[in-house]
Amino acid sequence: MTQPETWPRVAVIGAGAVGGYFGGIMARTGASVVMIGRPAFVEAVNAKGLFLDTAKFQEMVRVEASSELSAVRGADIVLFCVKTTDTAATARELATFLSPAAVVVSLQNGVDNVEQIRAASGIDPIGTVVYVGAAAPEPGRVRLLGRGDLVIGPETERTIRLAAQFVRCGVPCRVSHNIEGELWTKFVINCALNAASALGQAKYGRIAESADGRQLLRSIVEEMMAVATAANLTLPSMENSEAACAVVMSIATQMPEQLSSTGQDLKRGKRTEIDSLNGYVARRGAELGVPTPVNQALYTLVKLAEGQP
Repeated sequence: MTQPETWPRVAVIGAGAVGGYFGGIMARTGASVVMIGRPAFVEAVNAKGLFLDTAKFQEMVRVEASSELSAVRGADIVLFCVKTTDTAATARELATFLSPAAVVVSLQNGVDNVEQIRAASGIDPIGTVVYVGAAAPEPGRVRLLGRGDLVIGPETERTIRLAAQFVRCGVPCRVSHNIEGELWTKFVINCALNAASALGQAKYGRIAESADGRQLLRSIVEEMMAVATAANLTLPSMENSEAACAVVMSIATQMPEQLSSTGQDLKRGKRTEIDSLNGYVARRGAELGVPTPVNQALYTLVKLAEGQP
């Protein structure tokens, strides 16, 4: 008689809106989940559980929570969800606790996190494109605003097995042979909407309704597509700037109530991830000889707004 497959033990590092949602869904389905986050989050979750608020259900999910990275010991899957500003330092510390067979999955903004984690720690993580609109209105509560699926890659035996585990745990996931292009597709969306939403403190729907807002998105996208072309990247569903603009506008209209993560950070007086977003575009453009004045301006304005040098 075939033995039933055991549920994976999952650790979420940097449990906020994104990590809280995916970890919560996996726990709700049956996986053993420990979430590593800030003290206020840990206190709320340990006291009452994690509350998931979605269009299909509102439910309190029981998970473990800790503020110590050592709680990752014994995990089979590690969802690496820290801010990109903390990637290298967290990866170095994580390496001391990680089980040899554990799979680290980067669920972060930007396109160079896998390289940063590997360089800092020697860990071989899996690149992931995260499609989810989520917010954490208070510690221990996560609200789903849109989607909730993953793309991982490149296509190997390891990623195929991981995708199957995600699907079994309630998270839609597909494997791509072109993960770099997939990452850049999401990156174009992030860079187009994040800074504009942050600086205007505007939700995506308001940007989409504004003629000037739409023109700004177009300018950002055109620069990014020029950089992607110079880097010899193929972006799924974004064969040219027109197609890319259409995808960005589609996301903006699908998620009209979403304020970008950069906007949420500025509102709370926190450091943003702009260095890994429009700042990266400006740096990569300079390396490739592609002018990116709009992305450079947005990067500079966000840095000024957050008070960072």
